[in-house]
Parts: sequence; C-alpha cells; structure tokens
Amino acid sequence: MQSISKNQQKLINSLKYKKYRHKHGLFVVEGIKVIKEFLKSSYTLHSLFSIADIFTIKHSNLQIISPKDLKSITYQTSPEAALAIFKIKENKPLKLKNLTLVLDGVRDPGNLGTIIRMCDWFGINKLVCSKDCVDCYNPKSVQASMGSLTRVKVYYEDLPEILQKSHLPIYGADMGGESVYTSALPKEAILVLGSESHGISEEVKKHIQKTISVSQFGKSRQTESLNVAMAGSILLSEFKRRTIET
Repeated sequence: MQSISKNQQKLINSLKYKKYRHKHGLFVVEGIKVIKEFLKSSYTLHSLFSIADIFTIKHSNLQIISPKDLKSITYQTSPEAALAIFKIKENKPLKLKNLTLVLDGVRDPGNLGTIIRMCDWFGINKLVCSKDCVDCYNPKSVQASMGSLTRVKVYYEDLPEILQKSHLPIYGADMGGESVYTSALPKEAILVLGSESHGISEEVKKHIQKTISVSQFGKSRQTESLNVAMAGSILLSEFKRRTIET
C-alpha cells in the first residue's frame, strides 16, 4: 500500500477547476464502473488510485492506497473505491453530418453529463457546444455521463459560424414551436437546445430554420418547462423514431 504525496493531492485538487484541467491536459474520473469504461476506451490513463487491486491492468502509476487517502482526494461525499486521472483527448476537425445535437449556453454540469449519455443512447457520436457551455471534463459532467463521454466527442465551437456553414436543416427547441409529434422530421438535421434560463441566444436563433416543441398534455398547464436534458431526449427520440418507420 502506498501513500498519496502532497504533489499528487495538489494536482488532483486543482483538476476540479477548468483552468487547471486544460493547463495540465488532465481530468478526474471516479468509480469502478466509469473508470473501467475509460480504461477500455481510447483515452490515455495518467494515474490510478484504488483501495484494492480491482483493475486488471499494469501501469506504472497504479497505486493501492488506504480508504483514508482516497477520502483526502475524492470529489464525492461517499468515495467509490477508486479515482483515476486521464489525459484530455484532442478531437479531429468537426464535420457536421447525420443527426447532430447542438447546445447553446448550457451551464449545468449534471445536465451536460446527462445529455452526453443521452447522445450515446441515441447513437449520436458528436455533440457541439457553444464556447460558454460548461466544460465536459467538469467532474460532475464526467460522472453524470456514466462513461458515455468515451463514445461521444464533444466540440466547443463558435455556433453562428458553424451553423452558417452547414448544409443540414437546422431545428431549434422552443416552447412556441410546432409540436414535434406532428412535424415532418428529416433523418439528417441539426437540433439546437438552449439553456433552461435563457433559451437559445439571439445570435444562434438567426440560423434556425424551424422551431419545434414538446407538447404539454397536463390539464393544469402549470409546469413552466422541461429540464433541457428531458426535452432533448424526447425530441431526439422523435427524430430517431422517424428513421425506423416504414
């Protein structure tokens, strides 16, 4: 059993913050299941700390540590037996094709992680975010994605510029839009989701060709809106459903 050094503690604590994640090119993953997802992916392991010999890997920076040491470095209230550091991966240049999801100003890390997981479920391997969206390597985003970050590439782009260059039809989620249940939806398109508090920005709205919404069926009509991840899931489901209809 090895002890955590002060330098290791300092590095891990710094990776809570975007500035230091991108300075070091590293991010933290916690929990056995999620770490295993990253270990079998194309992400490169930097170091791994575990309270037992759980992982069948040989790595120079694998350390078996005490539960007390794990508690000193974890970001979670209840540590999940292991913590790993992986290297941030550089994406290839973005090419928009097929069905693509675009996020404008989504700042909640849990929502972003859930949306990444949702993209993975629906077979969408590219997620395009505005530059003011939350970092996908935020610890809460990584955990909420439940390993789906290994299969979904996340890009941070100038959205008006990207949308202007695209030849795909561009749809925007808006409560005042046409019901998605009655809309004709193509197999290949761009779907833009805005933040819950501000919606889609005016700069991005200029490039949207059609707005769609999730119809509200509750009689009271008192619910203000759906969570962005929930709304996105329903909209993507409708896009995908049309691809299997005969």
